[in-house]
Amino acid sequence: MKRFVIGDIHGARKALLQCFEQSGFDYETDLLICLGDVCDGWPETKAAVDELLKVKNLHYILGNHDYLALKWMQYGIREDVWLEQGGLATLQSYREKVNTHHKDFFERALPYFILENKLFVHAGFNPLRPIEEQTLNDFLWDRNLARIAIDFYNKEIDAPLTVYDEVYLGHTPITSGKPLHSCGIWLMDTGAGWSGVLSMMDIDTKEFFTSDPVPSLYPGIEGRKRIT
Repeated sequence: MKRFVIGDIHGARKALLQCFEQSGFDYETDLLICLGDVCDGWPETKAAVDELLKVKNLHYILGNHDYLALKWMQYGIREDVWLEQGGLATLQSYREKVNTHHKDFFERALPYFILENKLFVHAGFNPLRPIEEQTLNDFLWDRNLARIAIDFYNKEIDAPLTVYDEVYLGHTPITSGKPLHSCGIWLMDTGAGWSGVLSMMDIDTKEFFTSDPVPSLYPGIEGRKRIT
């Protein structure tokens, strides 16, 4: 069994399939930890969730876009910020009809996941406080840890930032075209929701696999317009 982590998919099922093919991913036996935000941006959110549901050994972590999409699925709430940031594409992929199985999928999503003192969380957390004492809002939105990791990387500083052996984050897109490692932090969002690529990595060997630039997989489709 191989063990993989993948960054923010943002409706790009074609990119997801490319990563699976490149890595030789086995749907039956391999472990996949998804850092959240399968929703919003490119036109195949529903199909991407269907693909993830085929994975027998999946740990799915809730992302901020997933959270906003789930509010629509549960309560019919369509927040403007969600629609403006890719939610409209998600609505269209479902033809504006709630899929009960997918609603259950997002309701079961994890706030974070710990494996052998490796922490997997969508956005971030406060390393000065126990993880159990923090809020879902921290896990969905907090970029502070990612920003510190990027700053230390640029300054060539390598000092542990948390009590975990490794921390894997999505949410904060980087433009290098590959996962960034700094001070025990892995930043896995390589901009698939924008003009970048989707990245997937073997947790044990650190070999990574990337899709083609996502806009090239969806020619003529604008995708999301700006980062917030």
